[in-house]
Amino acid sequence: MRRIVSLIAAGLVLALGVVSAGAQTPEERAARYLESVRGQPPLLLDFVERLPKGADLHHHLSGAVYAETYIDLAAHDGLCVDTTTLALLDPPCDAGKNQPPASPGLSNQTLRDQMIDAWSMRNFHPSPEDRSGHDHFFATFGKFGPASDAHTGELLAEVLSRAASEHELYLETMFTPDHGGAAALGKKLGWDDDFGRMRERLLANGLASVVASGSQALDAAEKQMRLDLHCGGQSGASAPDPGCGVVVRYLYQVLRGIPREQVFAQILTGTEMAKADPRVVGLNLVMPEDGITSMRDFDLQMHMLDFLHGLYPDVAISLHAGELTAGLVRPDGLRFHIRESVEVGHASRIGHGVDVMYENEPLRLLRAMAARHVLVEVCLTSNDVILGVSGDQHPLPVYLRYNVPVALATDDEGVSRSELTWEFKRAVETYHLSYAELKKMVRDSLDHGFLAGTSLWRAPEEFRPVAACAGDTLGRPSPSAACQRVLAGSEKARLEWKEEGEFRKFESEF
Repeated sequence: MRRIVSLIAAGLVLALGVVSAGAQTPEERAARYLESVRGQPPLLLDFVERLPKGADLHHHLSGAVYAETYIDLAAHDGLCVDTTTLALLDPPCDAGKNQPPASPGLSNQTLRDQMIDAWSMRNFHPSPEDRSGHDHFFATFGKFGPASDAHTGELLAEVLSRAASEHELYLETMFTPDHGGAAALGKKLGWDDDFGRMRERLLANGLASVVASGSQALDAAEKQMRLDLHCGGQSGASAPDPGCGVVVRYLYQVLRGIPREQVFAQILTGTEMAKADPRVVGLNLVMPEDGITSMRDFDLQMHMLDFLHGLYPDVAISLHAGELTAGLVRPDGLRFHIRESVEVGHASRIGHGVDVMYENEPLRLLRAMAARHVLVEVCLTSNDVILGVSGDQHPLPVYLRYNVPVALATDDEGVSRSELTWEFKRAVETYHLSYAELKKMVRDSLDHGFLAGTSLWRAPEEFRPVAACAGDTLGRPSPSAACQRVLAGSEKARLEWKEEGEFRKFESEF
């Protein structure tokens, strides 16, 4: 009798388990599958590869392109390569001076490997000439730079095609579309301690032409990008690349390491471009944060942003801040960059934020960032190869603990030899992130993007739809009439709605 009772009980348990498993939502099944493959890297890679990834918000256009592409472009343009430094040079080439054509990099494996290693973090090992990952990383841009200047459209085509293959919907990429016009104008007019007077001088002496040239350069680049990706849809043409479906917008890239009058001119140009051209959705300050000028002028640059924000309050700002670690600068240089970027520089997003726990009153800062909904663009691979900060030393878990919104990003995936899928895999493996945490990061990436329009969500980080869409199944092809009106009026909400549909498809596979 006891055996019969035991068999009946076991059957009931099995039946209840089947019912329970059947009652799981698709989201719960996806979460359960992630837990089952967490310790199996090949299956985990497959999971995160198929995962909808929303947006890459911290992305430098020139650094996102792989060295192999730059070799092709250098050969096409007839550029030369200095075989001592492996930097590209303009012609004429002279093999007698160790400056032969770069074109042998297409077929000479030894030269090709040397160029790839010099233009990326591949095979990097410290040496007396190349002492740190930080120095090697930032030196790459000057070496392949001549191959990037005239090929913005081709670069866009490469990164958008890759973004589509990784299930991204939106890309904000940083570059300087006026190709130095603003910096040249700032240098010509010089410095003035009165920000208002300096702005008026720039506007009166040709800044509008610089802004117009930047928009024209964007026109040409996007035309070439659409041509390369076959986005036109003409009869008989090749099938459009999936990259045609990725929405791309631009952050005007200000070089914080150049003289102050040029920095001000670039910030002003970025704000004017964002006001005049809807494709430019904000600005960011770039270059090594530990550089001489970057450190010396940090406070001054934040006050430039503060002044111009008062005149252009609708221009969004994301700032590199805290891309530092102990020993790289003096201890007092670690104390204030993130806080001042938020409180003075009006940054609604922070790039990197690695040294947050070295800031004055770091826990108070974290709570303030959470309250202000300041998102941190986390670039795990970049922080490792540049700063040597990874694993338990990285503040990602701290940001999550204090409810600061975060989004995973690539920074310079070509230089780092990485991609967004691998950033997700690294995050899951290193920090044991749950599916719910990954999904929140993806939603946050779209919600904190600078795309035009109101959000699909009632409040940041809550992910409850606005009232008009509350009764709808999120992401379905035919929303209700009330919800459709919301989507029709907001590009951001439409993309967030689309992402919910992508999540529904993804989760249905489990």
